[in-house]
Amino acid sequence: MKQPKSNKNTRNYRGNSSPLASITVLAILILIFIALSNRQNIFDWWALRDYTPPVTVATIADQISLNPSSKKVFYVNKPIITSSAEFTKNCPTNSQEKTIILGCYHGNQKGIYLLDVNDPRLEGVEQVTAAHEMLHAEYDRLSSSEKDSVNKMLNDYAKTITDQRILDTLDAYKQSEPGEITNEMHSIFGTEIAALPANLEQYYKKYFIDRSKVVAYSQKYQNEFTSRKDKIAADDAQLASYKTQINNYEDQLTAELNNINALESTMNSYKNSGNYGAYNANVDYFNNMVYAYNRKVNLVQSLINKHNALVAERNAIVLEETQLIQNLQPTAKPINQ
Repeated sequence: MKQPKSNKNTRNYRGNSSPLASITVLAILILIFIALSNRQNIFDWWALRDYTPPVTVATIADQISLNPSSKKVFYVNKPIITSSAEFTKNCPTNSQEKTIILGCYHGNQKGIYLLDVNDPRLEGVEQVTAAHEMLHAEYDRLSSSEKDSVNKMLNDYAKTITDQRILDTLDAYKQSEPGEITNEMHSIFGTEIAALPANLEQYYKKYFIDRSKVVAYSQKYQNEFTSRKDKIAADDAQLASYKTQINNYEDQLTAELNNINALESTMNSYKNSGNYGAYNANVDYFNNMVYAYNRKVNLVQSLINKHNALVAERNAIVLEETQLIQNLQPTAKPINQ
């Protein structure tokens, strides 16, 4: 029997993979892992590769003391400070909106728009709004576990708030954006509350070099409203006091005038009957009554003048407050300088 001939050209490749190929595959896997781990940084780099922030935007970023990381997030959203017409187009609201809209952030890092506010009394509005919207963008980037941790801190602190303005603001957002209340707390607490619990203060250091700077802007323009509200409240209390005094004096004057008229009638009766002794005995008393009455009339007139002057002063402050509110509306026109 013939033995089968071996095929000298047949080769067995098993177990002979190239070390270079293995290294190449490993390197590719490492690069993919690095890319996935840094995909946000890569996306940010790509978004900012040819972006130079406008001077006004860069100035605001410096004014609110953003750290480099948050400044990058702010710039990735290509912030635009815009007029009322353009702002309304980019930041539409619904009819249920209860808050004054000064800025908006489009989710997934798709843009930040800020209303251009020209009233010098409201300096700080744009800065605070910019920080507020930047914090929305940062909140957007938190992982689920990070959000759970941050939300707990926010909700725990919210239970301790006594500032009525902050409570009213949160209530407004609960009506207009009930599903975003923790997101809004994240922005409001970081920009408008000076003293926060230690855990929140530490958390916000991720975003601000000096958070007190943005809070100072918030306090500055909020004081334009608070001081006027306080003055109006004080004026209302004083007006109520004037009104009470005037009413009391007028009641007294009515009674005193009745007494004067009655005494005058009696004295005329004495005079007509020839009883001059009784008539003369009442002359000084009658004159004193008239003098006291006229003096009180002058006092009441003085109170009425003060009341009317304070009404005019109060109404002027109300008008200023109304103008400030109007200048925070997207339809506001610049005031005359």
